[in-house]
Amino acid sequence: MMPFFRFFGASLLSILLLAGCNSDSESSSGAGGGPPWARGSAVQPTAVEVVQARVGSLPLQERMSGIVRADNQVTVFAEISAPVERVPVRNGDRVERGDALVYLRDQQFQDQLRQAEAQLRINEADAGRTQAALNEADAAYKRMQELVSKGLQSQQQLEMAETNRASAQAAHEQALARISQAEATVQERREALRRTVVRAPFGGLVGQRGVEPGMSVSPSTPLFMIGDFETVRVEVSVTDNMMGNITPGQTAVIIMENRPDTIITAQVSRISPFLEAGSFSAAAEIDVPNPGGVLRPGMFVAVDVAYGESEQATLVPESALFEHPTSGKMGVYVAPSLARETPVREPDEYDADNPPPLTEPTPVSFMPVEVLARGRGVVGVTGITMGEWVVTIGQDMLALKTGTDLIARARPVTWPRVAVLQEMQDQDLLLEFMDKQQRMADSIAAERERERQSATTSVSTTGSSSSNASSSTAQ
Repeated sequence: MMPFFRFFGASLLSILLLAGCNSDSESSSGAGGGPPWARGSAVQPTAVEVVQARVGSLPLQERMSGIVRADNQVTVFAEISAPVERVPVRNGDRVERGDALVYLRDQQFQDQLRQAEAQLRINEADAGRTQAALNEADAAYKRMQELVSKGLQSQQQLEMAETNRASAQAAHEQALARISQAEATVQERREALRRTVVRAPFGGLVGQRGVEPGMSVSPSTPLFMIGDFETVRVEVSVTDNMMGNITPGQTAVIIMENRPDTIITAQVSRISPFLEAGSFSAAAEIDVPNPGGVLRPGMFVAVDVAYGESEQATLVPESALFEHPTSGKMGVYVAPSLARETPVREPDEYDADNPPPLTEPTPVSFMPVEVLARGRGVVGVTGITMGEWVVTIGQDMLALKTGTDLIARARPVTWPRVAVLQEMQDQDLLLEFMDKQQRMADSIAAERERERQSATTSVSTTGSSSSNASSSTAQ
């Protein structure tokens, strides 16, 4: 947001300041036709906001882009092909493990199960018959053994009885095998029937519903996405030059662009030791408790990872940095003639209708700086010293001027004021500008109305006096 703020927001706030400056000038010009500093001069000083540079250290951090993933997130598919009968859940519903998500048409599978169960009963009956035949053959063989031992039957008769018993044994074993096969078929049919109800594999929220009653689905048809949002992970890419700075356990601040007021603090959980060949980056993961469901899978977020503190340096607001369009150098505008003890009004002492006063015109100059470190709207630089007044708003207007034209009327403000402005969105700036313009238009309209009424009253008074004079003359 900050680069956009510097190019768009700074320009828009310059317009706001100029509007305030014009308002101040109008109030001080009176009948003289302009403020004292403008008389006899074609140079119109630019109105800017300035803040004093200070010395300190700032947290070092890397900002990365991340994408939110559910801790446990899967796409649900059907296991069989069948038409859809009923879908009892909708996008956003919370389900528990085992809850039904989709009911498929099951008539065919019920019929197949009944056929398999009937075949099992037939095979069981056949096994009973073969068991009886085996028992009878076994008894005949034993009687024949006894008769042969007594010399009442021949050995040939005993061998025949043994053959009959072996044949009955084989038939019974075949019947038992058919029972096992039929039981397996019944289990298969029951499993197919069970699959006609698609159930949640775990508890969570469902979404991306891709199924409606009446449509035919197959195992390749995605039905729902289901995820557990109580804990999510944010995945970021750590480039090779950042690998030495980012390590597991460091604090990570997660910022959502659509909810800038919500800041989530977590820790870097793990970093892959392997760099991807194409991007030369490694995947890092941040586990984040998400009880309120603020973070949603697929959401893009900004992640600031703090990895230390900078050395002592001169600090200025990030909005003070300005890339000069002529030289292309990065620097700041300073007002060297402003006294270090220039009074600054605290934020609660002014508002949009009562801004801090502007100073008298003062020279400003562009000073190139080297950025040593950045951190949360503040930068450490070399090239200027502590206490110097740096311009935070209005640089784009100053860049249009050169030489002796580089003068400005400065509005000294505090660091908290600058921090608030840096956090403002462009919509807020536009609304503020439109509101100020509307107030100025209303003020001008009211002044014109007062002038018109005054003129009308004057004309009425003159007419009345003339009438009275004519009456006196007639008398």
